[in-house]
Amino acid sequence: MRPLSQALRLIYINAVLVRHGIDRVILGAYLFRSIRFLLYLLPWNWLKRPQGSSAVRIRRALTDLGPLFVKFGQIVSTRPDLLPDDLIVELSKLQDRVEPFPGREARLLVEKAYGKPVSEIFKFFDETPLASASIAQVHAAKLKDNTEVIVKVVRPNIETVIRRDVSLLHAIADLAEHLWPQSRRFRPSAVVDEFERTILDELDMLRESASASQLRRNFQGSDLLYVPEISWPHTRQNILVAERISGIPISDIAELRRCGINLKALAERGVDIFFTQVFQHNFFHADMHPGNIFVSPKNPEVPTYVAVDFGIMGSLTPDDQRYLAENLLAFFNRDYQRVAQLHISSKWISEETRVDEFEAAIRAVCEPIFERPLKDISFGMLLVRLFRTARRYNMEVQPQLVLLQKTLLNVEGLGRQLYPELNLWQTAKPFLERWVIKHAGSASILREWQKNAPKLGESLPLLPSLAYEVLRQAQGGELSVRFGEKELKAIRCEIKSSNRRLIYTLVGSIFLVGSTIIYATDIGSTFTFWRDVPMVSWFFAVAGLYLLWKGWPSKGDD
Repeated sequence: MRPLSQALRLIYINAVLVRHGIDRVILGAYLFRSIRFLLYLLPWNWLKRPQGSSAVRIRRALTDLGPLFVKFGQIVSTRPDLLPDDLIVELSKLQDRVEPFPGREARLLVEKAYGKPVSEIFKFFDETPLASASIAQVHAAKLKDNTEVIVKVVRPNIETVIRRDVSLLHAIADLAEHLWPQSRRFRPSAVVDEFERTILDELDMLRESASASQLRRNFQGSDLLYVPEISWPHTRQNILVAERISGIPISDIAELRRCGINLKALAERGVDIFFTQVFQHNFFHADMHPGNIFVSPKNPEVPTYVAVDFGIMGSLTPDDQRYLAENLLAFFNRDYQRVAQLHISSKWISEETRVDEFEAAIRAVCEPIFERPLKDISFGMLLVRLFRTARRYNMEVQPQLVLLQKTLLNVEGLGRQLYPELNLWQTAKPFLERWVIKHAGSASILREWQKNAPKLGESLPLLPSLAYEVLRQAQGGELSVRFGEKELKAIRCEIKSSNRRLIYTLVGSIFLVGSTIIYATDIGSTFTFWRDVPMVSWFFAVAGLYLLWKGWPSKGDD
């Protein structure tokens, strides 16, 4: 997007804000109190102003500005603890009641995707949309075998609009980093990159279908979450066809109560679903706003969630998972020193930061909050206060965790709407404790050895020749190209002890691989010890660890 186009887009955005009277809302905020006099100097404020509440005008302005702004409204609409009630009500209309595009145009897009008339694919296709969102809209249809399905059609020319606005966001992020050095710790360019990737992925219906199928497999046989089945033969790049589901919109609290749904169980099961996806499956629905979540009324006491719209999915690296679990547990246990150490070890803040100083700052934020009843603690507000505190320690925003943070805030917002007494901490803590035990204990070490046994088996025969080649080059002085004479002399002195340590290490590695193979193949399972692990496997493991310890460098080796 060229600078002229960006300037024109900014002018258009300002024009939309003025047309809907949002400039008054913005300049009326406390932050802009020093320039509020501009309201009386701007010429358009002398004319007749738009009617309606500020909440209605904000919702209309976001709709006019396009899908990126609608997506922003969707995100903040799940935070009743941060925004006024009237604004929450209006922004919630953005979830699935965005202005639809003509049904005939949707029919033409479907026919273009299939290369044939709709009547040859579907027995029935309703041009009136069931729901309309910022990226696509949904139509009811019936296949030739009378199966009821939904047809999700991507909006025409939506990619051009998105790329235009994302380009503008990139320009604003670059400008912020150059003109406001303090913004660099928020990594605005990296955050925009992550947002761009996420929203462009949302345009690909094949990708969304694959995500839905994966999530369906993850919860197969579970009564926590139901995911509709994808009709792969009818799905295209811009068309998704899936099983039509029925359920109560999760935002319809009155209907949930009328059907006798246990709202406490519903809220707690929502938290359970989130942590199961993040820590057990490492694949989570990252767009859990009310428009995408329904509730099955079949079992009111043990209600099942029904999810739709899988365009935004997230996952974490093992390091991110471990960091997140340990950090949350440390918060639950009020172990602020551990929280500070985790922030430093994960390089969220500078390694030069004093742990005791950062710990004291975290304690000052958290202690007043934790003195309140747990049910009254908002995780969202805790995050906001922590980020404010960490600013003076130059804490950086982690783009890979943006989706997770957004989803967690959505889950908490939904849970509090369903059951204001929801104790998010009490529901999550046992889950996190089980995860840490499972992934940090000795059983996880055996699983890793078992998982990597084939790779180790392939690499192990090459280790002696590789080690010999390195030692030969060191002995012959061929490494002097990289090292000076002093360093080379030290290497030669190390060769004698290295030979001994290498033998111990190789033999110890062979024993450990052997223990894993025995464990995996159940050889010697006649005699078992602790969690049904064969005694022979334990013997090989202990012997291997002992030999590795013998091969570990020590001060006496110099």
